[in-house]
Amino acid sequence: MDDTDDGRVELFGTAGIRGDAVETVTPQLALAVGTAAATTAPGDTPEFVVSRDGRETGPALIAAVTAGLAAGGARVIRGGVLPTPALAYASRGRRGIQVTASHNPPSDNGIKLFADGREYDSDAERAIETRVAADTEYAAWAEWGSAESATVRPDYRAAVEAFARDHGAPLDGTTVAVDCGNGVAAVATPHVLRALGAHVVTLNANVDGHFPGRPSKPTPETVTDLREFVATGDAAFGIAHDGDADRIVIVDGDGDIVHEDTIVAILADHYTRTSDAADPVVVTTPNASGRIDDRVTAAGGRVERVQLGALHEGIAAARDDGGDVVFAAEPWKHIHTAFGGWIDGVASAAVLSRLVADAGGLAPLRDPVTERPYRKVSVDCPDEKKAAVMDAVADRLPDAHPDADVETEYGVRLAFADGSWTLVRPSGTEPYVRVYAESSDVDELVDAVTDVVASTVSDV
Repeated sequence: MDDTDDGRVELFGTAGIRGDAVETVTPQLALAVGTAAATTAPGDTPEFVVSRDGRETGPALIAAVTAGLAAGGARVIRGGVLPTPALAYASRGRRGIQVTASHNPPSDNGIKLFADGREYDSDAERAIETRVAADTEYAAWAEWGSAESATVRPDYRAAVEAFARDHGAPLDGTTVAVDCGNGVAAVATPHVLRALGAHVVTLNANVDGHFPGRPSKPTPETVTDLREFVATGDAAFGIAHDGDADRIVIVDGDGDIVHEDTIVAILADHYTRTSDAADPVVVTTPNASGRIDDRVTAAGGRVERVQLGALHEGIAAARDDGGDVVFAAEPWKHIHTAFGGWIDGVASAAVLSRLVADAGGLAPLRDPVTERPYRKVSVDCPDEKKAAVMDAVADRLPDAHPDADVETEYGVRLAFADGSWTLVRPSGTEPYVRVYAESSDVDELVDAVTDVVASTVSDV
């Protein structure tokens, strides 16, 4: 964490505060963030619901957050161990703090803040950073807040179930395999799917902060048990979650991972087709596949893109422009806007399961989606060179591909007449420039773009 020129300490990444629990996200920091959250929230006695995932460091950190909130004058509602989307649901009409490191390793932890069901925007995050950097200001002793416990899980699960029933068809015994990854999805997704009529088989469904079953981040390499189980069993498909259940990975009946953009395309198509809005909009990110645009356009909607980690800002901008946002997503993370303004992997599991039941399988949902080959490559680039490299790439790449449509708002994105595209953007966390591409000749396109980027890094 570094001090900034405007008197802040830089805490927030693209998804809250995260880091090693011993060195970075410590009880001292949690106490300071709690106090800052209380003293920057509007109202005399702001109300915060707080919860955590299953990590070993969670109890100490949630205690520190609670103490900071109370000392800052806030009223605290303890929600216990919850998926992050359940905490977001509970923060409607008030504020919320979730102690979680999502898919990070077990030695990490983190803090996410919510206001009325949405993650804090950049202005609210900067206010927290400024207050943490300043001397701590506790409320007067007689104004310290209270803390009490509340039951959140049943209400959240019932709300997801009710929302999902408006989509697709009854599950009626459909077998679904769910790999909870020893995360807090275990207290939500299996319960919701069973309530919807599914026969649910679970893997790693005990909450354990050591993540003994597999790493918390679901990838093709980490969910091998789920893939084998689905491929050799009678499950219609499989679902894997990360540590806090805000993201979802889908495994088809052959045990293969379904590309994340195909899942976004399926859900975006559904929400666009079933919307009665005059201008249905799907918000996604610049690295997202053109297959999403294909399906949304065919369904009568349009796609708007916003930088990674800024879906909420993109939703607000699209609404300000007169659009009705029916869905928003970046890879593996979905916002079901008719349900709420938060990323929700449990809702994705429920809605997608009912869509599969309605279609008679996952394959009919995938068939209309054009799945061109997709690649991502990282080019070494020192952090201090990134800005100059991107400025130069913004000139060189269009010159090398004069037939492409160019967008430079979130990196350099080239779109071609045949539906192919490429995106070049700097990594926000590592010394790389990322190259994304989707094309029937993806290797050729990636090689050409990577050559431009690598030569630019050398020249700058």
